[in-house]
Amino acid sequence: MQQVRSRFGELRPPLRGPEEAAFEAERCLYCGDVYAKAPCTVACPADIDVPGFIRAIAEDDRDSAADIIFAENPVGGSCARVCPTQELCEGACVLNHDGDRPVSIARLQRYATDSRLMHGRAEGEAPAAIGGKVAVIGAGPSGLACASVLRSLGLSVTVFDARTAVGGLVRYAIAPYRLWASPLDEEAQQLVARGVEFQLGRAIDGPEALKALESEYDAIYLGVGLGEDTMLDLPGKNLPGVHAALPWIEALKAGEMPPLGERVAVIGGGNTAIDVAREAMRLGAREVTMLYRRTQAEMPAYGFEVEEAAEEGVRFLWLTIPVSYVGKGHVEGVTCRYARLSEPDESGRRRPEEVPGTDFVFPCDTVITALGQNPRKTFLGWIEGLELRGGRIAVDPTTGQTGNPKYYAGGDAVNGGATAVEAVREAKRAALAIARRLEEVRA
Repeated sequence: MQQVRSRFGELRPPLRGPEEAAFEAERCLYCGDVYAKAPCTVACPADIDVPGFIRAIAEDDRDSAADIIFAENPVGGSCARVCPTQELCEGACVLNHDGDRPVSIARLQRYATDSRLMHGRAEGEAPAAIGGKVAVIGAGPSGLACASVLRSLGLSVTVFDARTAVGGLVRYAIAPYRLWASPLDEEAQQLVARGVEFQLGRAIDGPEALKALESEYDAIYLGVGLGEDTMLDLPGKNLPGVHAALPWIEALKAGEMPPLGERVAVIGGGNTAIDVAREAMRLGAREVTMLYRRTQAEMPAYGFEVEEAAEEGVRFLWLTIPVSYVGKGHVEGVTCRYARLSEPDESGRRRPEEVPGTDFVFPCDTVITALGQNPRKTFLGWIEGLELRGGRIAVDPTTGQTGNPKYYAGGDAVNGGATAVEAVREAKRAALAIARRLEEVRA
């Protein structure tokens, strides 16, 4: 894969060897020795024993550190790069209370997992099969985590994905400054070594294909994520230079990104919009401006991400609603209208209302829309008994089981688009429920 050159380095560069790793690990206060569970572990959706793996690093035992991490999160190396740790484990670090810098948990996690994945040792024997076959649809973090837990419990697992490589949105839709592709392939190879089968490049493309899986497998886990980007249906939407965020990121990662130009407009206020804006700055755009219809207080993006983007030079136009794209042969600007906020809408945020007579053209060479994704309604509609609520798969919150008892689900298709590590948590919950159900059937 050709990598586009960036003027910034990685967001979380690796530690520079055992000495730096030991120094950082020794900053840990090992709260798990005091509390029933350390605050950082409580804050980790995957329930990783954070002080445990940090202590192993301090003792120069990277293998044990990696064992602790991968026991709870089979994509722990990828999550070390993409997790919003400021909101999770590092945000919960007790050093914050004294105004000190939190332990760099993510970089320590990367240090341990990279040691295993890039220079690793051979895995032990695959668990013996105890009977029971499970199909996992989707090879993103949710599907990989579900497959890992199921296989560790002795079940036979096959993972299906329409794409030819694992990773889902983490591979194809996380901006390169966070993660290119590694270590997803290496993490999947760990599962192969334990007996998980992968059928990549195989789409489940119709009701008949699903029926065939239902007849062959005892349970099916849906880690299918969400579908295509939501697009604004505005005049000029087909002008060259107008892009949806996820295809733009995928093209960038494949080295096939069209020319960016000097001025980039990003429409949206979520974490993907921030990702796109920060990546555009790294790719050399002179001006990157986010157009958002509410104010900063209503942005769904993490606050620390907004602050970091601003520090890197990203600009913001608040209370701005796009009306049309303008240009001759290529986008040259976005016609916008100012907004004011009225009463809260169903999301709890104040609703933007257009202010008549305030139109203006914002000049730009590229527009990237990042407004979220649509649910996979067609695919999910093929499953008898499965219910959607607000476009999300409705599941039992304690088991992940859907309205069709043979199907379980987790990840973005259930939560509407959260973090990779939250997808891991939901997958682990569902995997344990599947195993219990199949054990009851065998009994």
